[in-house]
Amino acid sequence: MQGFNMGRYYPPDSDSRTPQFNTSAAQHRSKGVPIVRFELPFAVWCQKCKPEAIIGQGVRFNAEKRRVGNYHSTPIWAFRMKHTACGGWWEIRTDPRNAAYVVVEGARRREYGAEGGNEEEEGELRFLTEEERERRRGDAFARFEGKKEDKGLEERGRDRVQELVVAQEVWRDPYTMNQKLRRVFRGERKVLEREAGVREGLQEKYGLGLEIAEEVESDAARAGLVDFGDKGAADAVVRRGLFETREQEKGKGAVPQKGKLKREIVLEERRKEIRKRLVGNTKAAIDPFLSNLKTSMKTTFRITKLKRTEK
Repeated sequence: MQGFNMGRYYPPDSDSRTPQFNTSAAQHRSKGVPIVRFELPFAVWCQKCKPEAIIGQGVRFNAEKRRVGNYHSTPIWAFRMKHTACGGWWEIRTDPRNAAYVVVEGARRREYGAEGGNEEEEGELRFLTEEERERRRGDAFARFEGKKEDKGLEERGRDRVQELVVAQEVWRDPYTMNQKLRRVFRGERKVLEREAGVREGLQEKYGLGLEIAEEVESDAARAGLVDFGDKGAADAVVRRGLFETREQEKGKGAVPQKGKLKREIVLEERRKEIRKRLVGNTKAAIDPFLSNLKTSMKTTFRITKLKRTEK
């Protein structure tokens, strides 16, 4: 298959009037103006479009090329092209004085603002104009400011070159770096495979269609701070009497504690708590519906031990 802009094969018995490379270009010449392929050196806003549309850097157009003037001995070229989307015409000219391109008609250059970067800070060389040179010759302060600015640019350029050298030194020996990376991966591969298996198991168990992220230490620490309540609270609720009233829970009908010492009051409260626990444990040991409790065996052992001590 023939590639783009590649020549085609013409057999010997074909017509001798084969097309030449410049034939198509000559057909587009009108009034002696050559047609060239122009590539946008920067993004532009088309002012002919309503609303204005942006055309990115690198887009190519068929442009009319003509000479419109000179800067000293350097010619100034103008490229006139048509935006097919709206039918408007643009004109972009060369600027030999500033070594740049200037949009003259039909469009405007896209401005990136202060954050877009300065061409001088990206490694571009700066050339002084005649006015700048004359101002520096006649003004000592301007000359000092210019030297200070040039010194700052030189320092930034030196730092950037040093960063590039350090980055290049890291990969100076690709074989050794590859060995280090593979050695680390071999040690962590089994751990990664185990963690991946655990995550897949959780996805299959709970039917999750989302990817489970890796465990983080901060998540584990935060989960450890969560308190889900007393583990024996459920068993205590089951062991309570079915027909207990609030008056019984509060101890209605008990012996009045007025005139007793604080120590006697504490002992009385402990005695009542032990009696209540004994009743609940006895109920849990005898009731067949509570045989599934995890603490049934332990409570039975405690009951027998307490009975022996009472005897």
